[in-house]
Amino acid sequence: MRKVERYPVEGPNALWQVYRTVSPWKAVRNFIFIQLARYCPILPVKNAIYRRVLGMKVGRHTAFALMVMVDVFFPERIEVGDNSIVGYNTTILTHEYLIKEYRLGNVKIGEGVMIGANTTILPGVTIGDHAVVAAGSVVHKDVPPHAFVGGNPMRELRKAQER
Repeated sequence: MRKVERYPVEGPNALWQVYRTVSPWKAVRNFIFIQLARYCPILPVKNAIYRRVLGMKVGRHTAFALMVMVDVFFPERIEVGDNSIVGYNTTILTHEYLIKEYRLGNVKIGEGVMIGANTTILPGVTIGDHAVVAAGSVVHKDVPPHAFVGGNPMRELRKAQER
């Protein structure tokens, strides 16, 4: 099971109450810098935005491809290890606003991880070191180190092995 914190809400659905949980100014600032980073072709500049402006923990030589979308409300809950690649148009979420509750969870991506294009990573997930996530996957649970996973729902495509 994903490791998420659950917060019940009263009244209209949780998304209508989003600015009780996060400042609208933080959301606007984050949105602007996330959009800059999404289109930035210079990896050190992109990583500097993620680290210094958005508060993410980004390892050395980590590469975020074009159009990666990190969580706009809580990007500081994202950690990516050294020498990992996050593929084109991947979405990394640390929040879920539902009808009667909202959930928050940290996302930890290990070292030497390869995440394929168009992947969605849900809150509260850990992806182990040297794992490979196939393109188009929905990562809804933890991925063990050295595993090769993919699909929707995600499943192990090949047993974990040392490389």
